[in-house]
Amino acid sequence: MIIPLWNLAVKYRFHHPERMPQTGAFVLSPNHYSEVDPLVMGVASWKLGRAPRFLAKASLFKNPVLGWVLRTSGQIPVERSGSQSHAAIRAAEDLVSKGRMVIVYPEGSLTRDPDLWPMRGKTGAVRIAIERGIPLVPAAHWGTQQILPRYGKKLSLFPRKSVDVIIGEPIDLSSFEGRLDQASLTAATTVLMDAIAALLAELRGEPAPAERWDPVKHGQKETGRLDQEGTDRVES
Repeated sequence: MIIPLWNLAVKYRFHHPERMPQTGAFVLSPNHYSEVDPLVMGVASWKLGRAPRFLAKASLFKNPVLGWVLRTSGQIPVERSGSQSHAAIRAAEDLVSKGRMVIVYPEGSLTRDPDLWPMRGKTGAVRIAIERGIPLVPAAHWGTQQILPRYGKKLSLFPRKSVDVIIGEPIDLSSFEGRLDQASLTAATTVLMDAIAALLAELRGEPAPAERWDPVKHGQKETGRLDQEGTDRVES
């Protein structure tokens, strides 16, 4: 039901759709700068031939509309920390073992970068890919901010908006095979985030920053600003 209604409000322009694997398990990792991103990328994945499953921030499930969509489509809520977070990773791995795709936002939350470039990533996406020996496919989208700006509260569906989605080549994880120590996972995540930034740069037609925005380096100053806007605290 959601897709016909969504099609009235959003026009997709796909770049390299042939890169989306049509069979087997894999992890799809896009950029993240709007609360409506899961819906945008979920419909995009469906249009590209794969039923999406997400590791989505648990707070998204509290939204009456988006939460209903996420729950009824079998998505996986992710808590910030603790045993529930580990349970979510295990649930995603179960989906993978059944040959399904899972969408994991490696940034973990909306990017804090002032210009909406990807920030430093977390290691969950690469961990699943390395542990299960499955492809890790980067992706990027641009235009979602016209539907719901970062930290926005009100959807703007009309007039109809255009969203560009680009699928990347699978990340070469061969040098990280069997390496699940923190240093290796962090290094692999850097490779992933650089690939996502490069895809976004292609969509935006401008170069990506040489370094990812790092909440640890900018945390104290940025946290105060974000708290005033009613968002989550910056994670380390």
